[in-house]
Amino acid sequence: MKPIIEDATSRMDKSINAFKSEISKIRTGKATTALLDAIKIDYYGTQTPLNQVANVSVLDSHTLSITPWDKNIVNEIDKAILTADLGLNPVSDGTNIKVPIPPLTEERRKELVKLVKKFGEECKIAIRNIRRDANEHLRKAEKEKELSEDLRHDAENEVQKYTDEHIKKIDEIIKHKEAEIMEV
Repeated sequence: MKPIIEDATSRMDKSINAFKSEISKIRTGKATTALLDAIKIDYYGTQTPLNQVANVSVLDSHTLSITPWDKNIVNEIDKAILTADLGLNPVSDGTNIKVPIPPLTEERRKELVKLVKKFGEECKIAIRNIRRDANEHLRKAEKEKELSEDLRHDAENEVQKYTDEHIKKIDEIIKHKEAEIMEV
């Protein structure tokens, strides 16, 4: 009984972490290094994450600064940012790259909020699927006489409690991200 519940809560936590990671990439109009986390550079024939070939930092709330360790890849970094389709236009001086973060329009902000809610809903579905799997394992354990009906019922209630907590966490994350996006 305990391993089933622990496995379910661990998987629920992983779902929430994946959700947080996904929405951290969504632009809020403020400069954050997470915007460039998904960008990979062709570094001597190997696709390498940007943060492994350059120092990425926040200059101010609307500008990112990229200082490559190898000056020969400045053009590669420029190209990678442009082809990443993030709506960013890097400005290079030959050795450093500045990435201005354009302000978001009201319409774009609303689209981003919808996207965050969509990701949140997908995460909630994943959490509910984990609950269903855990409950099936508990019923199977009861059939195989490893659990009594009362213990199974108690365990299902505990799984439901964890499910409710995780769904509430997702709602809080969505609410926080929505406020962040809509802030002008």
